[in-house]
Amino acid sequence: MTIKTYAPEVIAAQPIGAWSGEAYRRVVGGLREQLAVEGLTQPHWWTLNHAAGKPGGWNRATLTERLTPYDDQDTAFDAVFDDLIARGWLTEGADGGFTLTEEGEAGRLRARDRNLRIHERTHEGIDPEDFVTTVNVLRRMVANLGGDGDLPG
Repeated sequence: MTIKTYAPEVIAAQPIGAWSGEAYRRVVGGLREQLAVEGLTQPHWWTLNHAAGKPGGWNRATLTERLTPYDDQDTAFDAVFDDLIARGWLTEGADGGFTLTEEGEAGRLRARDRNLRIHERTHEGIDPEDFVTTVNVLRRMVANLGGDGDLPG
């Protein structure tokens, strides 16, 4: 896709909030649309990935605490956990730790493949160095405005 070229001074005068907001709505909207094909929300996706990355290492309280800062939909995380357990995608051990089942891992991988398509579309025509610069600029803006500019751990 080709987009119009503008002089640097015209670009520099653009409202970053408008452009970053539109990018957010487009990227997150595309991801949410693809996750919905699997009957998932972003919090489902986050839960699946955390459980896959640290089997048994997350329980309801620790995972809710970890995910809440990224949630913009006032998610009831217990309902998400219960849904994944009811689907047979997630188990909750005697100690409360979450582990993915084979079905859960298969669903996670299907969702990951769908999300990768959005990721690829998002990066079309963007030099990797430009992407890194953009993320670093946004990190600096977040930090400048009192937020945490560090990458999630």
